Amino acid sequence: MSLTDIQYISDESGNTVGVIALIDLWREIESERETAYLLKSENMKRRLLEAKDRQEGITLDEACEKLGI
Repeated sequence: MSLTDIQYISDESGNTVGVIALIDLWREIESERETAYLLKSENMKRRLLEAKDRQEGITLDEACEKLGI
């Protein structure tokens, strides 16, 4: 995706007041914003990096069973 996938909305004075973007582009932007927010915390940054490299884990079904949901 590129900037050409965005359409700008202008008011009567020609000021850009909004955009129309493909949903996939919007989700990518939101994901990057969420990651940036989480990485502001040193604690969360450490936890995310540890989780990224983790090789072991449990399935979703196992997690739901342990949580009783």
